[in-house]
Amino acid sequence: MLCLGLIGPLNMKITKQTKYLTTEDYQELFNKLIKDTTKGRRVQKSGKRIRTSTTDNYIYTQKLLIEYVEQTQNELRIYLINNLTTKEKEQAKKYYKKFFSDFTDFLYFKKDFYDNYVGLIVKSIRTFFNYLSSEHSLNVGEYHKQFYVPNEDIPIVVLSPEQLNYLISDAELEEKLPDSLKVIKDVFVFGCTVALRFSDLMSLKNENLLFYNDTYHLKVTSLKTTTNTTIKLPKYAIDILKKYHKKQKTLIPAFSKSYLNKSFKKLGLQLALKETMIKERTKRGVKYPIYKNKAKRLHYTLADHITTHTMRRTAITNMLRLGMPEQAVRKISGHSANSKEFFRYIELAQLFIDEHTDKVFEKITQSKHSKREF
Repeated sequence: MLCLGLIGPLNMKITKQTKYLTTEDYQELFNKLIKDTTKGRRVQKSGKRIRTSTTDNYIYTQKLLIEYVEQTQNELRIYLINNLTTKEKEQAKKYYKKFFSDFTDFLYFKKDFYDNYVGLIVKSIRTFFNYLSSEHSLNVGEYHKQFYVPNEDIPIVVLSPEQLNYLISDAELEEKLPDSLKVIKDVFVFGCTVALRFSDLMSLKNENLLFYNDTYHLKVTSLKTTTNTTIKLPKYAIDILKKYHKKQKTLIPAFSKSYLNKSFKKLGLQLALKETMIKERTKRGVKYPIYKNKAKRLHYTLADHITTHTMRRTAITNMLRLGMPEQAVRKISGHSANSKEFFRYIELAQLFIDEHTDKVFEKITQSKHSKREF
């Protein structure tokens, strides 16, 4: 076959008679996407390198595609639109529609994934087709734009200011906690104060701590977004830092995410967060209950929902709840003005405000009065 030189260094030959690329070509091109991203030849629109976590998503997506082919015996195809007749374009449209249906069925029911993770995989596939078009000048059409990205709103779990204060100042709680959980409590309280992402929190070093205007500030450049944030530390947070000063390379004890998630659940039980909080996830928008014990149909408790994400969410939500202006909170959290994630925090904070407003109005309407008061 005559090579048209469309694929650059890849060992792939395409002629005007080539209707579509096959599974083998698909995998070779996906490898090229991963390699170009890893080596920094693909960058964000801003010129920044693409995060390692994004590359990991590409790698796992490719593994899933391979597993899908092996289990279903379905062929992966990349149609070349310029070489298709009108009838063949209709066939291509039907192929992609069936592929998307079959592949997402595989993800939902064979792999037992839920909407958020399926959405992440679909995004990677859409990126792959865009890459073929922009980087290799392959006219693959716009069929992949019909691959809709499912998502789900997972409830945000946060601690109230009162619960956080209990963790900070209750001497009886401090006394009864084992030493291992005392350390976990300190990490949790600090994280619920500074609103950092987990990766940034665990990477804090002495150079992130600044002293000016007679107090300490934390200055961080986010590993994820490279956004600079600065926050003034309250006395209780400074006391936590002093407790672990020079005991490790990081400002606070660093742990893996999985270890902290398990430990935070134990801490949650100490807070008596034992009330039932039903866990639900969605597949194609349909909610499915997730049980802690499926055989006994035992639901999760609020303590079970506390994770490393709870720290950042608690900090941001409480800042908003207690009256800090949105712009100031975004400056600390590193969110952009049009961030969908940040709007969720605003909505949650507003729910708390509405609850207190309702209580105030209820007291007003129930207040007793006499005619002489007017």
